[in-house]
Amino acid sequence: MTHPPTALAVKEAALVAWLRARGSVLVGFSGGVDSAYLACLALEAVGPSRLLAVIGRSASYPEAQWARARAVADRFAIPVLELDTEELADARYAANPVNRCYFCKTELWSRLVPVARARGLAVVVDGTNADDLGDHRPGAQAAREQGVCSPLADLGFTKAEIREASRARDIPTWDQPASPCLSSRLPYGTAVTPLRLRTVEAAEAALRALGVEGNLRVRYFGDRARVELDPASMARWSVGEAAARVTEAVCAAGFETVEFAPFRSGALNVLAGLIADAAASPADRAHEQARGAGVSFSAEVA
Repeated sequence: MTHPPTALAVKEAALVAWLRARGSVLVGFSGGVDSAYLACLALEAVGPSRLLAVIGRSASYPEAQWARARAVADRFAIPVLELDTEELADARYAANPVNRCYFCKTELWSRLVPVARARGLAVVVDGTNADDLGDHRPGAQAAREQGVCSPLADLGFTKAEIREASRARDIPTWDQPASPCLSSRLPYGTAVTPLRLRTVEAAEAALRALGVEGNLRVRYFGDRARVELDPASMARWSVGEAAARVTEAVCAAGFETVEFAPFRSGALNVLAGLIADAAASPADRAHEQARGAGVSFSAEVA
């Protein structure tokens, strides 16, 4: 007795068919959950000779993310090209407006699209998924302007489905926490500088070295860091001796005070009023805005 294919299996078959119909593919490859899955499916669909996964490297791209991207590529023999991007040299990006990502992606795709043309690759794709369509993502406009396609979003893949499919294929990123660019840790209007990015990256790396797992953000508010953690990590790391260790590690990276807060994806978009936080009460939102303005509970290293 045969069983009908699952909805996810139907989507995956449609993705493979979509990629094969194009014949050759360049994947914008960050090493995150979505782009790793897409690169692996593209490898299956068109083969290594008609695939190129491109990593754009800059000060805003975490070193740990690069290591994961290379590990996935090495494990599955995905052809990779690395190139440098210079978004921080663009004063519009460095000023950190609410559409900062537009300037970042414009820089990225303006470098990747010519590579695809030079190598005769038919289509450039990114890892945008269906869940992303409801968020504030000005970078999507830059992708459209450059003719970049988002097959995961177009075929209705949710993040949960991509994780499920990745797990079934033994892609190690299946349970990897989301890791957007380091500039996303700076509130809009706070200038993006290499030093600030290095400070955030060093703080997050130090917390990972301590053993902090799950979703993690170190938000930059000048001398103050806001450490956002999942509930289980919050219960473990925000009290007692563990909190002191977290504070010491973050302050060693360059901050003076530390506060703890629940992890919330897109927290700075909520703070800026760009997206609604349906889960929060009006009082919660007022508290969030007050903390963003500098009202916080904090710990200091003596």
